[in-house]
Amino acid sequence: MNLSAKNPMRVVLLAILAFEVILFGLAIPVMILISDVDPLTAGLCAGGAALLALVAAAMMRRPAGYPLGWLTQLVGLALGLLTTAMYVVGGLFLALWLITFILGRRLDEQGRTRPA
Repeated sequence: MNLSAKNPMRVVLLAILAFEVILFGLAIPVMILISDVDPLTAGLCAGGAALLALVAAAMMRRPAGYPLGWLTQLVGLALGLLTTAMYVVGGLFLALWLITFILGRRLDEQGRTRPA
C-alpha cells in the first residue's frame, strides 16, 4: 500500500497533506462563524485533523505514513459533520489523494515491467 521511494507521486501526496494542514486550520473559523460550532469543539476537531495531517506528512517516508494519510482523508471528510462545506472540500482532497495514489501505483508498475 506504499509507493516506491523514487516515485515522484510521493511528493504530490506530501503536498496534499501540507495543504490539508492549512485547510483544516482555516476550517476552524468557518465552523465557528458559519455553522455555530462551539469554539472548543471546532478547535479540537479541526486542530486534531491538522495535527494528523502534519504527522502523516512527516511519516511519508515510513510505512506508517500512508495509512495515516488515508486516515487524514477520512477525517477531513468526517469534518463535514460539523460544517457541511467540509463534505465538499474533504471530498475534493480525498479525490486528489486517490487519483494521485493510483497514478503513483501505475508508475511503480511501469518501472517494474521495464527492462533495466
